[in-house]
Amino acid sequence: MTTMKTNALNWFEIHVADFDRAKRFYETILDERLESFDTPEAKMGVFQCDTENGVGGAIVAKKGSAPGGSGGTLVYLNADGKLDAVLGRVGTAGGKVTQGRTPIPPHGFIGFIQDTEGNRVGLHSTI
Repeated sequence: MTTMKTNALNWFEIHVADFDRAKRFYETILDERLESFDTPEAKMGVFQCDTENGVGGAIVAKKGSAPGGSGGTLVYLNADGKLDAVLGRVGTAGGKVTQGRTPIPPHGFIGFIQDTEGNRVGLHSTI
């Protein structure tokens, strides 16, 4: 018998062309710091999360990977309890709100943005 996984997702990467610009954008809209580090292949900025129980992810600048917003992977960042504030900071941080607060009963609310790199990113809040 197989055991049900806790999360269907265990890591995500948002590919960026200009690491410093993207890092400033996400730190500004989420109002939190990303931990930056370099690997031999990439420069990464890791989003804050509970590493014991949560799902982590990062912005990543690496050769052979490019951002894009016309399809492909869609990531939802946790904006729980602060969705309106996050959406409100997107424009001044250099991004664009492509869909404002939208109810998804009974799961809360979502919104969509385009970041400074052209990526389409979802935001989710239960309230």
